[in-house]
Amino acid sequence: SSWIPRKRASSVKPTGSRMNNPAPTIALIAGEASGDQLGAALVNELKAIYPDARFVGIAGRQMKAAGVETWWDCSELAVFGLFEVLSHFPRLLKLRRELVRRLLDLRPDVVIGIDAPDFNLGLEIRMRREGIRTVQYVSPTVWAWREKRVRKIARAADLVLCLFPFEPEFFRHHAISATYVGHPLADQVEENNDPRGARQRIDLIPDATTVSLLPGSRLGEVSRLAEPMIGAARILSDRHPGIQFACAIANQQVEAVFRDEMERLDAPAIRLVQQDPRSVIAAADTVLCASGTATLEVMLVNRPLVMTYRVAPSTYRLGKALNLVKLKWFSLPNILADEGLVPELIQHEATAENLADAADRWLNDETARERLFARFRSLHETLQCDAGRKAAQAVAGLLGNTAA
Repeated sequence: SSWIPRKRASSVKPTGSRMNNPAPTIALIAGEASGDQLGAALVNELKAIYPDARFVGIAGRQMKAAGVETWWDCSELAVFGLFEVLSHFPRLLKLRRELVRRLLDLRPDVVIGIDAPDFNLGLEIRMRREGIRTVQYVSPTVWAWREKRVRKIARAADLVLCLFPFEPEFFRHHAISATYVGHPLADQVEENNDPRGARQRIDLIPDATTVSLLPGSRLGEVSRLAEPMIGAARILSDRHPGIQFACAIANQQVEAVFRDEMERLDAPAIRLVQQDPRSVIAAADTVLCASGTATLEVMLVNRPLVMTYRVAPSTYRLGKALNLVKLKWFSLPNILADEGLVPELIQHEATAENLADAADRWLNDETARERLFARFRSLHETLQCDAGRKAAQAVAGLLGNTAA
């Protein structure tokens, strides 16, 4: 639900008449690591259109490197789960009040919310009410769960930039302006056919069977997935002498949580790799992967995967009781293909034994792997649209740039 009273969005036109300004001020609000990737690609392309533009907002490492004047780090917004959000609500509300004050003082030409819809949509409603243009980059998954949020999106965004080809049609049915721009990762990530080279980069044995673990970037999800992933590694280690494991670690806090679980569970040797998830993926014969953008990255690198996820039990029970989730599939490869290309082990199914068994099926069935590789290549091609450039052109069009 919105964090501000629900009022009808203003129809007032943007004041200040800076729509054709060759040096606009553009505010971007990114909510986590995946949003930081999207924001950086967008900023770099917007610079080609507006070389003297000023970029401000909430950003991560990549957006900072692209030149965003960072008021807060995007890790401040990386909260997941209904009850988890409630526990952080006072802090987030205070942050948003200060953010609104800064934005209204600055009056940027456009405010672009990147993902993080629970935070950004309410902010966009407020900005739009004040006559500031708004863009929501990454469609909230209203086609999957909490469909009533589409009414909030209609009040919040002048334009929705969609990463997936089936989304604009959904928004057109609700009279919301939406553009398919493709996914920047599909442009950036190439299929990798050199697992030996990737293993050498992260100090693994080049010829050993390798299983990679991607437990996520949020502390909550890592704390819930570390146990079944490490347990699966123990089982696979018993079944396959000489097998090796690598784990993609988002930051030092995540590493501390994961190491604690490794010690508690007497884990087999697992190579922990910070800030290089793509090498961890490319090194793998198969990947145990948390739900989310990481499943897309595994698909683009073209490795077999097993998707798994756990949320707080209270969040899961509430979602089931209220029938909030309408997804047929949960991993992005399955959603894009509209078929069960990869196993999905969620909540009580996300056990060490189930993960190990699903990984073993990929390790032991070369024909199934080859079929999967062909489907992943086809999906990769569908998403390749030069997404950063298309997104920047759509923003420029909203700003009235006739060259866009």
